[in-house]
Amino acid sequence: MNGPVARIRTAVRGFLDEVCPEAVTVAVSGGADSLALAACVARLAPGASAVVVDHGLQPGSADVALRAARQCADLGLVARVEAVRVEGPGGPEAAARNARYAALRPSRGVVLLGHTLDDQAETVLLGLGRGSGPRSIAGMRAYDPPWGRPLLGVPREVTRAACAEQGIEVWEDPHNQDPSFTRVRLRTEVLPLLEEVLQGGVAASLARTAAQLREDCDALDSLASAFSGDCCAVDDIGELPTALRRRVLRSWLIDEGVPELSDSHLRRVDALVSEWRGQGGVWLPGGFVVRRAHGRLAVEPQS
Repeated sequence: MNGPVARIRTAVRGFLDEVCPEAVTVAVSGGADSLALAACVARLAPGASAVVVDHGLQPGSADVALRAARQCADLGLVARVEAVRVEGPGGPEAAARNARYAALRPSRGVVLLGHTLDDQAETVLLGLGRGSGPRSIAGMRAYDPPWGRPLLGVPREVTRAACAEQGIEVWEDPHNQDPSFTRVRLRTEVLPLLEEVLQGGVAASLARTAAQLREDCDALDSLASAFSGDCCAVDDIGELPTALRRRVLRSWLIDEGVPELSDSHLRRVDALVSEWRGQGGVWLPGGFVVRRAHGRLAVEPQS
């Protein structure tokens, strides 16, 4: 059986062979997942770089970031630290994620992220528990340009073992043990309990479910994109099956500039078509409202 380093190299090599990126950057936190990925990329993609994002949320974060960058440089990667300000709506987790992705977005090529099989399972559980709809339960994509996640099929324990095998010292983020974060409780309480009750294999099963659902979502999205009618005309879109109609509406709203759409938003807009009782407009993020009048839908700025 392949050892942990070999398993990671196989996963990364398969991703790079399929995508053939123009340039490769690794996002590194200093933890086992990203350092195991960085060590592999340094071997397989000469000339690759690494970016360490300093969120500034913990005392000594600048030192942690600098240490991770030095580790990447020792591995053979061109490394730099990007300091960001974490602010904005959605709570600290969402704000930190938004700041991180903005700092990591490349001018060309792909950015590799160290998300593992366990991260995928947590994402699926989170979406399921919040009723966020099929897109959320379908989890993360291995390739969602410019983001690449070659380790989605690799358990977290393998990345830790790979670092130990190579003598790479990893940083343990104290936030990963803080139960005030929802993902931490999923990781440390919910998933272990499910593994015990269902006698193992839960993380892999959740990831497999996500992959199956993603295939279904892609097929429905493709059918929705082929819709040739008027997406603003209630008579045209009202004839579509619900799953297709909501996808047509979603594409239309995104094209109109609506920045964020939850499943709840989309259902309320869909009700203007499927459950019309003369109700008023639907308020959406970004200062928009959708109204129905004379058999048509229209997106307007909130007055």
